[in-house]
Amino acid sequence: MRPLRFLVPGTTGRFRCGGLLVELQTAGLLAQLGGSVEVVTYRQREANHPFLSDLLRAEPLPEGSGKALWIVSWGFDVPGLLKQLRGRATAYHAHSSGYGFSLPAGVPVLAVSRNTLGYWGNLAPRNPLFLVPNALAPQWLERGDRRGSGARAIDVLVQQRKNSAYVLKTLVPALKAQGLRVEVQAGWVDDLVDLFNSAAVVLYDSADYWRGRGVSEGFGLPPLEALACGCVVFSSLNHALADSLDPGVVGHQLGAGSLQADLAAIGAAVREPEAWRPDPQRLDGLLDSASERVLLQRWEAALAAINLHWDRLLAGEKPLVSPSLWQLRIGSLAGRLRLKR
Repeated sequence: MRPLRFLVPGTTGRFRCGGLLVELQTAGLLAQLGGSVEVVTYRQREANHPFLSDLLRAEPLPEGSGKALWIVSWGFDVPGLLKQLRGRATAYHAHSSGYGFSLPAGVPVLAVSRNTLGYWGNLAPRNPLFLVPNALAPQWLERGDRRGSGARAIDVLVQQRKNSAYVLKTLVPALKAQGLRVEVQAGWVDDLVDLFNSAAVVLYDSADYWRGRGVSEGFGLPPLEALACGCVVFSSLNHALADSLDPGVVGHQLGAGSLQADLAAIGAAVREPEAWRPDPQRLDGLLDSASERVLLQRWEAALAAINLHWDRLLAGEKPLVSPSLWQLRIGSLAGRLRLKR
């Protein structure tokens, strides 16, 4: 198994975000497989991590072609990074989709959701594709009160980041006007598990946020975290959220037709949360599938296949190449013209 190198622009300051935390968590998880795992930065030099350009100079091609497996993930940076790494073993850890770039032939895709998997299954059907959802941090499975025992101090919890103007400016005031205890969390929280364990209902509506940015909700962990704590989840169903939130079964659609419909449903869930929670066995299966134990098995199988794939390519085998979109459309047009004759 090749050593793994996870490429991130930096690990501090402006680079800290959900995507970075997931990459760092994944790198830590894969270290359990026993091989070498490094986090490599490429914009910001940091004392604790090697820097991309230094490594490339120290490992020139062709000798350095198969020395490590490089994992790229950072959205708009992916095309440039793959260009720098041409001739080396690489893989794309695909979070959000919709960035508009294409992938070189032969570059494997490690998709964090079925939504992202389907996106690349359409755009890069001849590249090796794998599904490796992001893992819930162990704290959510170990300390989350998934059965929702006892009374809860917060009726409705809303995390301000990514939630829509509809939720923050229309729905929240209307819920408060009905006498519900609503908390909008905006700042730093020392213990998110404790916060979610104290809420009956959680609202998450990210559709407008991602539509405005032109890319997708990559993996949708907040609703899973809420479910692990026994909350009733009302959510948008965009992108990767549809992977786990079966509306009316596991979670419930937020913004389902009218404000009054939302108020009625959320109010009912606050009054009788056990009637709105998912079936316990179904929830247990969903959360287990997101555990580090299960995801480590998925990663191990995917990495074994990717290493074999790169063994073949670096030995001289040619990767399959998909026809371009213009070739497919010209072929389709030509076929229709022949039928008209």
